[in-house]
Amino acid sequence: MDVEQRTDMPFPQSLPEFQQLFPNDAACAAYLERARWSDGFVCPYCGVVGEPFRIATRPGILGCRACRRQTGLLVGTVMERSHTALSTWFWAAYLVVSHTPGISAVQLQRQLGLRGYETAFGILHKLRAGMVRPDQDRIGGQPANHVEVDEVWIGGKTRGEGRGVHHKTLVAAAVEVRHRKPGTAQDKRKDGRYAGRVRLAVAADRSADTLGGFVQSAVMPGTLIVSDDWSGYSSLRKLGYDHHAIAECGEPEIAEEFMPMIHLVFSNLKTWLNGTHHGVSPKHLQAYLNEFTFRFNRRFYPLNAFRSLLGIAGETEAPTYAELYSGSWKHTTCSGCMP
Repeated sequence: MDVEQRTDMPFPQSLPEFQQLFPNDAACAAYLERARWSDGFVCPYCGVVGEPFRIATRPGILGCRACRRQTGLLVGTVMERSHTALSTWFWAAYLVVSHTPGISAVQLQRQLGLRGYETAFGILHKLRAGMVRPDQDRIGGQPANHVEVDEVWIGGKTRGEGRGVHHKTLVAAAVEVRHRKPGTAQDKRKDGRYAGRVRLAVAADRSADTLGGFVQSAVMPGTLIVSDDWSGYSSLRKLGYDHHAIAECGEPEIAEEFMPMIHLVFSNLKTWLNGTHHGVSPKHLQAYLNEFTFRFNRRFYPLNAFRSLLGIAGETEAPTYAELYSGSWKHTTCSGCMP
């Protein structure tokens, strides 16, 4: 069962409620145990299901009553091999999902009273690794809605190097376009259209193979796709999509009329990256795209995202500090499109 559908896992609606639900590490461990084993503890060694032995002074250790072997509650999660208190991890997860503009590593260090920036940096990247659901489905596939697809250049500096794109990273995006019911709030805004789910991925180039591969991994076949008339999208009809290409001709009015949602997503993404994080490095950009996707797709239920994050993070492998700084860790992409 999806963790978001679990009635036995309440999620805090406010800071006082968070403090009541998670007053100590033991309460956090009990919550995480329910998130990992909804039908009761399953021993990874003998497979027996049942109530485990518990150690009062070590809430993160569970013992099997059948084989007598011990299991670490954090093993196999993004919190594995961490010396940070479990309650600190829960605070970090809550702050990440509950703050509308997000939170940077410097802010997280100050809020949680962490000694080093590196600890906050590692915690955030480990949580971002848990923001991509392993069985994530593709968007689109609904006859009443269509999907806008485009690409954008992110980051980089161009001072003193003339015109053109320098030191920037190409990002491919797809966003569902949904329609509000007549008579509801804001049904007149943008002709009643609003953005549904989004998919973002770092792309190697603007070729038909790369962009077509991104669309195939992010969008359901048969979906109506609206894009500009770039040649990289010319093969979408052959791939089984109802593709409509719009000739923008450099006119912003045309883009605003036919592709308003994708450009709104790009604007929000750039504002978030520059405003909250003051820019990011290319090797970690995919991780920030994953966070933006997670937050954007759950923007109508931000507090419920806390429960969802813990559910995904409880079954996800995360990078170590050394892997992050060496660049050897490959951040999970939300669409399977890696450069």
